[in-house]
Amino acid sequence: MARLQIRAAKPKLRQSRQARVVWGDAAVLVGGQAPVSVQSMTNTDTVDVIGTAVQIKELASAGSAMVRLTVNTPEAAQAVPRIREQLDRMGIHVPLIGDFHYNGHRLLTEFPACAQALSKYRINPGNVGKGDKHDRQFGLMIEAAMRWNKPVRIGVNWGSLDQELLVGLMDRNNRRARPWGVKPLMYEALIASALGSASLASHMGMNRDQIILSCKVSGVQDLVSVYRELARRCDYPLHLGLTEAGMGAKGVVASAAAISILLQEGIGDTIRVSLTPQPGESRTQEVVVACEILQALELRSFVPSVTACPGCGRTTSTTFQELTQQVDDFLRGQMPHWRDKYPGVERLKVAVMGCIVNGPGESKHADIGISLPGTGEAPVAPVYIDGEKSVTLRGPGIAQDFQKIVQDYVHHRFGRSDAQAFKPMNQ
Repeated sequence: MARLQIRAAKPKLRQSRQARVVWGDAAVLVGGQAPVSVQSMTNTDTVDVIGTAVQIKELASAGSAMVRLTVNTPEAAQAVPRIREQLDRMGIHVPLIGDFHYNGHRLLTEFPACAQALSKYRINPGNVGKGDKHDRQFGLMIEAAMRWNKPVRIGVNWGSLDQELLVGLMDRNNRRARPWGVKPLMYEALIASALGSASLASHMGMNRDQIILSCKVSGVQDLVSVYRELARRCDYPLHLGLTEAGMGAKGVVASAAAISILLQEGIGDTIRVSLTPQPGESRTQEVVVACEILQALELRSFVPSVTACPGCGRTTSTTFQELTQQVDDFLRGQMPHWRDKYPGVERLKVAVMGCIVNGPGESKHADIGISLPGTGEAPVAPVYIDGEKSVTLRGPGIAQDFQKIVQDYVHHRFGRSDAQAFKPMNQ
């Protein structure tokens, strides 16, 4: 009989250059063998220094390794150094990315304090000027980046594509014996804009290791097609993300589908999930989703993962739903304190199950799990630790009791290297 060999799927590795995005002693490595990092962008008015700094702190605390902010006016450019100072006073050393369109060449030249306070510039080659102004204004931004030793992301977007480049490609396409269709032509225009701009920056003297590329579109299959070809034709680090992904489930699912396909193929060095926030929803939701994508693919670990059953006719009460929410909120709330105190805690696996069908088995597979009885059974909940039944919880305080067990488990397992196996006394 042939030997059965089944291995867990792992993302491929793409060999790309490595860029450094630095602020003070904090450095985010992008590309090469560095882990994929999460980006986000503020939606505050940059002129609002305190409001913007507070949102950046929230995004960084949620897991964003870099945060982009709009720099669109002289007032916004003047606010950037003050935002940076405010963040430094709060101990938030996350690198800031300036997002420039139309007038970035002027703002980076006229406000050197802004240029210096930023850690990276995002340049959209479709919005740097037309005609003979294009190369000159693009060049001024590259000169600022070289002067202050800042990397750049050349970010092409099909909603603001360089029209002169597109018209030129269309004219050449019309002369082909077999012209390309509309979509392949659009893909080529995106890629040509990114690679042509990178070549121009390199020709001006910019180090190729300081250039990151992106070609953002809003369709899942379009993004996959564009990035596969872009990755084939260059070794620059690549930033992934659906532009204008949408709101709610649509935006989450579309972003997860597109980004996951590419990451599984080894394509992508930074990601952003561009969600339209629900009314009143925190901006950090896009960071949570991005982190969950990386964690689901086992590329990164940010917070302990919670395995929970969806519920069925055996779980007609809301007890397990409420317990799952409480446990998840507890773990996320503890991470700012646990992250430095308990190295490795982000890889903790917790199970909260609703009945006896799969509950004990899933709880045993987790590091620590609780299996609720389901409808019509005695209100007792066994807890499993490291695969063994350890304690049985009863009564209305199950959630608080379980959280206490998790807290003690984390302390004993991750608090010191010589920790003994944690075995609470049976109740």
